[in-house]
Amino acid sequence: MATKKNNTTNTDYKRYTRTFWKFFFYGIGGIAAFFLFASWGLFGSMPSFEDLENPDSNLATEVISSDGVVLGKYFQKNRSQLKYSDLPKNLVDALVATEDERFYQHSGIDGRGTLRAIASLGTSGGASTLTQQLAKQLFHGEGSKFLPFRIVQKAKEWIIAIRLERQYTKNEILAMYCNVYDFGNYSVGVSSAAQTYFSKTPKELTVDESAILVGMFKNSGLYNPVRNPQGVKNRRNVVLAQMEKSKMITKEQKLQFQALPITLNFKLESHREGIATYFREYLRDYMKKWVADNKKADGSDYDIYKDGLKIYTTIDSRMQAHAEEAVTAHMANLQEEFFIQSKGNKNAPFVNITEVETNRILKQAMKQSNRWNVLKGMDKTDEEIEASFYQEAKMTVFTWKGERDTIMKPIDSIRYYKHFLQAGLMAMEPQTGNIKAWVGGINYKYFQYDHVAQGARQVGSTFKPFVYATAIEQLNMSPCDTIIDAPFTIPVGRHHVTATWTPKNSDNRYRGMVTLKKALANSINTISAKLMDRVGPEAVVDLTHKLGVKSQIPLQPSIALGAVEITVEDMVAAYSTFANQGVYNKPQFLNRIEDKSGVVIYEPIPESHDVLNKDIAFAVIKLLEGVTEDGSGSRLRTTGGGGGSNRWTGYPYSFKNPIAGKTGTTQNQSDGWFMGMVPNLVTGVWVGCEDRSARFKSITYGQGATAALPVWGDFMKLCYNDPELKVSKEAFDRPPNLSIKVDCYVPRKVVDTTATIQNTDEFSF
Repeated sequence: MATKKNNTTNTDYKRYTRTFWKFFFYGIGGIAAFFLFASWGLFGSMPSFEDLENPDSNLATEVISSDGVVLGKYFQKNRSQLKYSDLPKNLVDALVATEDERFYQHSGIDGRGTLRAIASLGTSGGASTLTQQLAKQLFHGEGSKFLPFRIVQKAKEWIIAIRLERQYTKNEILAMYCNVYDFGNYSVGVSSAAQTYFSKTPKELTVDESAILVGMFKNSGLYNPVRNPQGVKNRRNVVLAQMEKSKMITKEQKLQFQALPITLNFKLESHREGIATYFREYLRDYMKKWVADNKKADGSDYDIYKDGLKIYTTIDSRMQAHAEEAVTAHMANLQEEFFIQSKGNKNAPFVNITEVETNRILKQAMKQSNRWNVLKGMDKTDEEIEASFYQEAKMTVFTWKGERDTIMKPIDSIRYYKHFLQAGLMAMEPQTGNIKAWVGGINYKYFQYDHVAQGARQVGSTFKPFVYATAIEQLNMSPCDTIIDAPFTIPVGRHHVTATWTPKNSDNRYRGMVTLKKALANSINTISAKLMDRVGPEAVVDLTHKLGVKSQIPLQPSIALGAVEITVEDMVAAYSTFANQGVYNKPQFLNRIEDKSGVVIYEPIPESHDVLNKDIAFAVIKLLEGVTEDGSGSRLRTTGGGGGSNRWTGYPYSFKNPIAGKTGTTQNQSDGWFMGMVPNLVTGVWVGCEDRSARFKSITYGQGATAALPVWGDFMKLCYNDPELKVSKEAFDRPPNLSIKVDCYVPRKVVDTTATIQNTDEFSF
């Protein structure tokens, strides 16, 4: 009986053993098959080898200055790519200590951590390694809370993590992890987060700042330093404690950093804020056209919002900052004066126009506003929309002392904004055509119209050098030739002459015999008219177009005084031709474009052509030097701030170096200009209101010498105080064997002549 019982026991034992091993091997096989099927994508798509090599990281396109500063980005998600070498050691230490202590020991899955998590049923942590977290970020997001789906996703996460570990080094994985995390406030990746929260590059982050960002990896929505500073401080201190535990900092350092307050320099990166906003918008429009004409190697289109392009521009971030500072400083003061002078004007800011004309301007502005477009999209009638402009509403308005919340009728806000003087500034290297600074207005958030490339305005006396250059070329004249300043009348019209034009000088004075140099320095209208009469409008227009001006210019004598609308960009390019010894260079704003891998995909070809010989170009330069030596630009040589009732009478520049320049003021003071040149930098400045009817009443404040010249002076002073920019203080290059007399110590000859005295209408610039 015992034997039979023993046999039964042995049989049961063998059966149980076989069953155990059967389930064991089936279980192992099932798990292996599960992971195999998951890797094949039977439970959902898995990234291919190519996907791992080039994950869809939705990278922002960066706009980079010539001195290596990121001016701004184009993005849907503000993500920038970093290499491991770009990361500060303190951030890497904090990340490893807090998120994955054994990161450098495991191969994507931390076995010890996984067993601990299973044993504790997840109460001691989820055991996800940095590599697993990267896999989740890159390829399947946050996952599902439904257990079967979660198991499948976890398996896929492990498989991807192992593939990542095989494909990349540990340092590359760390860099990728830092590049893909969303830190909130449109900041994806450590690079964007460092810029947004601290206005720094990653390399500039301190230990406590790195700890703040690493703390945000746990939950950037909860640990947002703007909304939850106390929670962020607590989380930062946990990170610092982990760093001390891992012996990456000492206990004393931990206590020192934990005692620090949360200090931010928060600047939300957006398309409407930051540096060079007008230029960046101009560049965006250019890139839209470039994308249409340039394809990827596979024939697909580039996406400037996702493809992580790097656009290297000619803009110098330091010079751009100086230009913006100069515009802001002067325009804030000038605007204050404009408001003071507008107080007694019931129709402010408009001058000398009827109520009907005023209503036409305001109604046109209504129909161009966002409010009109939004309500139109809601199927409102024109009458309903217009009525809404006369109902008070809460709004935030621009002031030079910061944004201000107020309650105002939209129609009143339109009139309010019409008061603001605008400005356009562009600076360019004449020898290369490289644009170094571009300021299209006073504030892009509130005024989007670009007064560098979009806004063509009458140029006034800044057009006169084109007339003088034509006369020097066509008539073999020199700056030292003399001509009589006296009333002068020109027949107007073709074939049957029916009218005449008799320009008057702005000061109603006539100086008798003057040199061309003195005539331009004092912007004498009669001399410009006489030169125009001698060479003819066709020759002047032809030369102006060769100088790069694209505007349509009427063939009539009055263009001699600047009755021509030209952009700041074209004016700077034209004047640069004189500084570049007669060679025109088309303005350049791009150096190259690279793809996200650093491969150059576009380099522009510079465009240039000869316009004038060196002698003529230098003669024009000498004419323009006379403007700053003894003309309307001579206040650049003066010292001291204004005094008395007119606080604009003095300018603290005291420039001693050679400067060629020209002021310009259009009729009724609607536009003020100053074009200023030194040998390696040409800068044009325009100032005026959006509507030509909004202006200063008197020429005292509306003239180019008061409205625009100070911006140039402030800008150049800032540039000269920044020696790294190497802006020239030297003399312009004098051509060897110069054939034109430019040193006007003794008049060489008298060129003119008689004059028909017939005063009719005034055309003063």
